[in-house]
Amino acid sequence: MKRPMQRTLTSAVLISGICLMSVPGLAQADELQAVVKIPRLTLEAAGKIAHGAVEACRKQGIQIGVTVVDRSGDPMVFLRDTLAPRITIEVSRQKAFTAVNFNAALSTMENRFTQPFSVGKVDGLVFSAGGIPIQAAGNIVGAVGVSGASTGEQDEACAREGIKSILFELESASI
Repeated sequence: MKRPMQRTLTSAVLISGICLMSVPGLAQADELQAVVKIPRLTLEAAGKIAHGAVEACRKQGIQIGVTVVDRSGDPMVFLRDTLAPRITIEVSRQKAFTAVNFNAALSTMENRFTQPFSVGKVDGLVFSAGGIPIQAAGNIVGAVGVSGASTGEQDEACAREGIKSILFELESASI
C-alpha cells in the first residue's frame, strides 16, 4: 500500500506529464521546430501603400511624409511630398515603428503612456495618431506612419487609405 506522500507525488508527476503533452511542441522532442516561417511585406506592396497614403492626403490638400516599415520596424519605403516639412521624415518613421511594435493603431494609444518613466518615454516611440499596423491573413507584416496633417486623425485616415490600396492582396494572402 502506498503512503499518502507517495500517492501525492505520483499524482503530481502524472498530472504534469498530461499537461506537458497537451501543449503543442512540448509533448515530443522530435516535433521541435527549428525554423519559423515569417510572412514579409514586399517592397512593391510597401511602395503602393506609401503612394496610396500620399495620394489620399493630396486630395485634401495636405502634404505629408509617410514611412512603411517591415514587421521588425525597419523602414522599407519613405516618401515626402514636395512641400511636406522635413520633420515628417522622422515623425512618420517613429509612428510606423511604434505601431508595428505594439501592433495597434496609435490613435487607440495616445493617452496610454503619459506617466514619467513609462514605456512612452522610450526614445523612438511616438504615441500620436497616424501610425497603424499592416496585417496579412491575420499576421502582422509591417506598419505605416504618416506625419504632416493638421491632426493625427487626418494622418491616420491617409495611412488607412494607403493600406486600402492593397487591401484585397493583404486579405487574400496565403501564409
